[in-house]
Amino acid sequence: VQQYEIVLSFKVSLFFLQFHENKDIPLMHKVISRTFGTLQSLVKSEACVLTVCDSPVIIWPNRGVHATPDEITPNTLCEDLQQWIQTDEQESTGKRSARKKSKKSSSSIINLRLMMEATTTGPLPPPILTRTIKKSHFFSTTLPMDCVIRTNCNDTIKDACERLVEALSHQLCEMEKVILQHMKGMTLLVPEPLHFLLPEPKGLVTVVYPAGVPDSQLETQRRDLHQRFELLDDWPYFRRANAYHFPNEPYRDGYLRNPHLVLTHPTLDNGKVYLVQGIYSYHHYMQDHMDDNGWGCAYRSLQTICSWFEQQGYTERHVPTHKEIQQALVDVGDKQKSFVGSRQWIGSIEVQAVLNQLLEVTSKIMFVSQGSELASKGRELANHFLTEGTPVMIGGGVLAHTILGVAWSETTGQIRYLILDPHYTGAEDLQVITDKGWCGWKGPDFWDQTAYYNLCLPQRPKTI
Repeated sequence: VQQYEIVLSFKVSLFFLQFHENKDIPLMHKVISRTFGTLQSLVKSEACVLTVCDSPVIIWPNRGVHATPDEITPNTLCEDLQQWIQTDEQESTGKRSARKKSKKSSSSIINLRLMMEATTTGPLPPPILTRTIKKSHFFSTTLPMDCVIRTNCNDTIKDACERLVEALSHQLCEMEKVILQHMKGMTLLVPEPLHFLLPEPKGLVTVVYPAGVPDSQLETQRRDLHQRFELLDDWPYFRRANAYHFPNEPYRDGYLRNPHLVLTHPTLDNGKVYLVQGIYSYHHYMQDHMDDNGWGCAYRSLQTICSWFEQQGYTERHVPTHKEIQQALVDVGDKQKSFVGSRQWIGSIEVQAVLNQLLEVTSKIMFVSQGSELASKGRELANHFLTEGTPVMIGGGVLAHTILGVAWSETTGQIRYLILDPHYTGAEDLQVITDKGWCGWKGPDFWDQTAYYNLCLPQRPKTI
């Protein structure tokens, strides 16, 4: 039986922290702690309600895991909740029946909202009004609670709810710590929960950061996290840019991420696959309202490389435009001022210079006198993806491409290259891009056997 996991996540901005107090800092901390204690009591009370997004399912986790519709019981499996979720396909056909669907959703993520019942049973106490004449301060902030738990297909709703309530209570404790630790005078920083996907078996881990505090000021906290989870100090696992992006959440910038993940790896005798590590954006001709068809392939390859460094958290600089790339080459003295705004090509050496100028990233250059020699570079490329994991820009003649990995057999010397082609001019259609080979595995004959090539191999900073 195939095993799989379901992730249940909370994304709510529901709780308000309020207090009236003077400038006595210890007393203010006491009021904050008391307020968080009240919030934890609410999460564990019978008023706590979980609603499954895009479905009629409502669950009271602290009321014997009572749920509606009545067909859902505490012993219902988590995976069975998917049968109640309205899919996009059902919306397009106008079918909104709350009955179970025979076909289960392929998604492994179930989103829930956290709510609190406002009504109570029994007679209400009479209102009491009091008037206090006292100078005080009033703080109100929204706590963006966001909890994730991972379950397997055999876990029941009762199991999941118990863990969710515990996770919510724990996150409130972490939020309290962040607020008290970073509170300066009357300034209160909102705690920001983020999820990070660590190497197995650790999986998803939630960390609470103070919003507005840059990563550069959180190095001590990140170093403590690396020690707690026994991680090496050569990869920025806990920088904000590395926060986990759930598969059902679209990227706002419109670029495709990691199109190679849908491809099937080639099979070689005693071969291994060595791939780019982390996340990158696919940059190609005609994007960003820029007509660079015929001259901008190396610019686009460079943009893909820059996106990798941005999305791994090594830099906070956004992917540079063509003009910013050209200006960087002027600034380092490689080009004349007239180069900015032109349609002149660039190559691997210019890519190396721009990475160093804009991102302070160094690169190695691999020179290949003719394309036929690339077939013998398997060991060097495999070692690069194993140790550095960055995309590689390769330029030869008038063409530039991005190498995302190699499949290489040390015993036979067979090799295949995973190529991301910046010459694509169409829309962000993953199926077209992969079916037509704009992102795909290529053999040694992909290269011009007589042309010379330069490869730019960016070196990632060894930092947390």
